[in-house]
Parts: sequence; structure tokens; C-alpha cells
Amino acid sequence: MDRKHYEDEHVAFGDAFRAFAEKSVVPRFEQFERDGLTPREVFTEAGRGGFLGMQIPEQYGGGGVADFRFNQALDEQIAFTGIGGTGLGLSLHNDICLPYFLTYCTEEQRQRWLPGIADGSLITAVAMTEPGAGSDLAGIRTRAERDGDHYVLNGAKTFITNGINADLVIVACKTGPSEDRRGGISLLIVERGMAGFERGRNLDKLGLHSQDTAELSFTDVRVPVDNLLGEEGRGFAMLTAKLPQERTSIAIAGLAEARAAFEETVAYVKDRKAFGTSIGSFQNTKFVLADLATDIDVAQAYIDRCVDRLNTGELSAADASKAKYHCTELQGRVIDRCLQLHGGYGYMSEYRISRRYADARITRIYGGTSEIMKSVISRDIGL
Repeated sequence: MDRKHYEDEHVAFGDAFRAFAEKSVVPRFEQFERDGLTPREVFTEAGRGGFLGMQIPEQYGGGGVADFRFNQALDEQIAFTGIGGTGLGLSLHNDICLPYFLTYCTEEQRQRWLPGIADGSLITAVAMTEPGAGSDLAGIRTRAERDGDHYVLNGAKTFITNGINADLVIVACKTGPSEDRRGGISLLIVERGMAGFERGRNLDKLGLHSQDTAELSFTDVRVPVDNLLGEEGRGFAMLTAKLPQERTSIAIAGLAEARAAFEETVAYVKDRKAFGTSIGSFQNTKFVLADLATDIDVAQAYIDRCVDRLNTGELSAADASKAKYHCTELQGRVIDRCLQLHGGYGYMSEYRISRRYADARITRIYGGTSEIMKSVISRDIGL
């Protein structure tokens, strides 16, 4: 079905990113996967190409276009080119971290940070999860005490995407007492090189190997008060306000990965022979792929609608949660069934479907687990 979702400029932007990825990332991607890290120059190369900070105003070096369809087009091409680990670092920078800087920065902070975010010289991360606080954000223990013109920050974070590469880390921490568990949380920007800010090991994961995921620790880190993002004590509300975009981004990527796996599998079953004929001619293969084609196209219509609502500021937390829940669960089902159609070859690392299978498992966990998504949705229907 013709989506009629993109204008010509969105298609051209997606095509330009695909050309960039195929030239600058794909030939080196296997090495990135082995290294467990995407080199920083990939971010600066992406910045030079105009693929970072599309929503940043032009006076700060960005694209100056507040249209999430550009992010969507980029995220889809990440899936189609098969650079999931590297692509996640880029999409986190664009889709998840940037909105905090655009919405909550003072003018001085904008001038200090936005140009580097746009050109890729300042890589971003957001640090919420702790060893004892994952989905329960209100349970964080990382704390910052005011001391004159600084906060003194102590605590630890884990599972932080871009944690090794990051220059600017949005750290959720407690800055004051509150009767409400969700109160007293603030967001501080911790910068590379601050004394007492340490990065632990680059975590060894099931998938997404080229995307660095780190443990971070803060020991008496003196963070200038000028690095407070937004209002002190308003951090929980600020984080909650940005979750619909984060979850939409994850849903877009999940669905795009499902579509890419589907298209690769259609090509495979047409070519692969068994019992003297292509396995695509078997009724079971036809019915499986017919099911997947239907599920993907129906989900695409909902995702496109969510992006339109996000652009107009009308996307609700519940609708974004539906998108994230449905598309990541669909991603898992589609890729599992596509791997099955590859037979034993699907289990071999040399086939892209194998990597997609490993990479897919985390999407039902990060950004809010499927169980949390169902909790949000059930509250919205009055339960």
C-alpha cells in the first residue's frame, strides 16, 4: 500500500542517509561489531552530512526543521542497511537525548552545547537506569547535594547507551527530599572529563554489539549549577514528557527491522531450493509471509499516524505505549518466523537474519518493558 506519509524531501533525506551508511558504515560494520564500539568519527561524519540534530535551529548549526518524519526516514534506513548497533547510537542522540536539550536548555546552554550536538563532536547519552532501579525510575538513589555554585554528585548508572562515547550525559538524580517518590528528581548534564566521573566496562550484550553500553559511576563529581537542565526537582515530569517520542522512536525502529527482515526473507525463499522447487512455492511459506505482510502494513499505518500526532504535539503517552508495545512484539515475531524460513542458515552469523534476531530481543525491554507499556495502556482505559 502506498503510504502517502512522506513528502519528496523526506524520501530524499532517507536516500541520502542510506548512501552515507552504505559508504561510511556498512564496509566497516563487521569491525565495529567485533570491537563492541562505533568510532566517534562516524558521528562527526554523520554531522557533516546533516544527519544529526535535524530539529536544532539553524543559528546553532542544526537543520532547523521540527518534523519527526526526517527522524523516521533515517531510522528506517538504519534498519534497511542492517547497521542496527551503530544506528542505535545515532537515533538515541537524535530522537531521545536531543529533545531534552531543545526544550529545557537556557540560552547560554544552547550556545554551549547545541552546535556540538549538531556536528557530532558532542555525543549524548541519558542515564536513568541504576543497578537497583530500572522501570521504577522513582526508585533511583543517585544523589546530588548543593554546595555553593556546584552540585556534588554520587551514585551509579547501568545499561547506558552511548555510555563509552558520550561527552554529555543527562543524569537523573535526587536533589532534594519529597513526600512523593517521584519528587525531588533533577537532571544534571555531566560532561566528559569531570573529576570523579568514571566509565566502567563496555557491557558484553546478546546483540547490538557495535553500540556501546556502559556502567557509569559518579564519586563526588562537582557539577556546576549552570549544568542543571530545566528546574530543580522537576526531573520526573521532564522525563515523562519526553517518553512518547522515545517510545515512538523505538516503535519505528522495531517495525522497520521487521520489514527489512521480511523483505530479505522473501528474496531468500524465492532463491532457496528444496525438493526440486523454491521454498517460496510451498503453501506454508506463502501463508507465513502473507500473515507477516499484513501485520507489518497494518502496524505501519498506526506508526505513521503516531508520527503525525507527535509532530502536532497531540501524541498521548498511551498511544505511544501502544506503538512501542505492539511494534516491538511484532518485531520479535516477524524475525523469529523469518529465521525459521531460513532453516539452518538462519542460525549462522554470516546471515543478516541471525544478527537481527539477536538485536531484536532488547527492544521489548528498553524504553519501558512490554509489561510497563500494558500498565500504561490499562490505566488509559480506566483499569
